[in-house]
Amino acid sequence: MGAHRTAPEVTARVAEVFRLEYARVVASVLRIVRDIDVAEEVVQEAFAQALDHWPAHGTPDRPGAWLLTTARRRALDRLRRARRADAHAESLAYETGLGATGGPDVADPETIPDDRLRLIFTCCHPALPADSRVALTLRLVGGLSTLEIARAFLVPEPTIAQRLVRAKRAIRERGLVYEVPEGDELAARLPAVLSVVYLIFNEGYAAHTGAALVRDDLCAEAIRLGGMLAELMPDEAEALGLL
Repeated sequence: MGAHRTAPEVTARVAEVFRLEYARVVASVLRIVRDIDVAEEVVQEAFAQALDHWPAHGTPDRPGAWLLTTARRRALDRLRRARRADAHAESLAYETGLGATGGPDVADPETIPDDRLRLIFTCCHPALPADSRVALTLRLVGGLSTLEIARAFLVPEPTIAQRLVRAKRAIRERGLVYEVPEGDELAARLPAVLSVVYLIFNEGYAAHTGAALVRDDLCAEAIRLGGMLAELMPDEAEALGLL
């Protein structure tokens, strides 16, 4: 654990970690619970726990790993409380690297699959309206607030809120599969993904909120996503053009 910090220092640190780690933690939890609203609730609980825990016990040396482990454990607890089959819950625990007896408090994120690309293609599923795909991905992958997304789209905030609600409902009701598409479907869904990456970068380069005019975290996330897409689709000139 790092040095003890005051409550305001911890709050500032949690906000910083939120920007850096939110997408990774949401994507990882979503692989367990398969419900976007539940995943977001679990991740918010993990960040709230950090606000309670870190002032007294010190900020972890690897706060992202602490949050990832905490959120994944909370997700598994929800499955058990929902009276899912014990065997299924145990299987999920070991598949995700957290056995029923518990694991280390700082699981190494490098040992856990990065699900963010899986998440972005789920958010950009063709069953969703185009505007909802981009808004949902900016929310879950970019970690933008509803207000920030509204400003990126130049539309009223309630409009974006409704798009997010409709997108989540459609994913849940249609049982959309949480996976990266293959073959022709992958190529067909690329344009919506590219537009998301462009908007994330633009929001970072000319941020609408915060003290900084440039949000390096969002720019870095857009560049990282662009690199992932280029690696995944090396023959797509548009994907390579993101770099």
